Amino acid sequence: MRIKEKIEGDVAILSLSGKMMGGPETAELQKSVKSLLGDNITKVIVDVAKVKWMNSSGLGALMGAMTSMRNADGDLRLANVTEKVKSLLIITQLMTIFKTYESVDRAVASFLNE
Repeated sequence: MRIKEKIEGDVAILSLSGKMMGGPETAELQKSVKSLLGDNITKVIVDVAKVKWMNSSGLGALMGAMTSMRNADGDLRLANVTEKVKSLLIITQLMTIFKTYESVDRAVASFLNE
């Protein structure tokens, strides 16, 4: 899995690509989130458009990242959720916990409207 980071105003966009299967890549996501928190960035969008597959470890990494953001009075939102990832979120009932958006632009706008 690869992570590209982009900052728009006070919102960080993490674009993930590849497979989220646990191990080093999930640690990389946690490292990115901790780095953002260190820079006082507490609004994060995770773009999962290019995530080919995700298992429970990948979901756990997203949950951990969201928990870190919410503990810092921020939030983490998902953008470009594919059908595969969406079905995984529905099955695990995490769809009710994550805020999901059709595009990165809509996710960014959701932070601006708060």
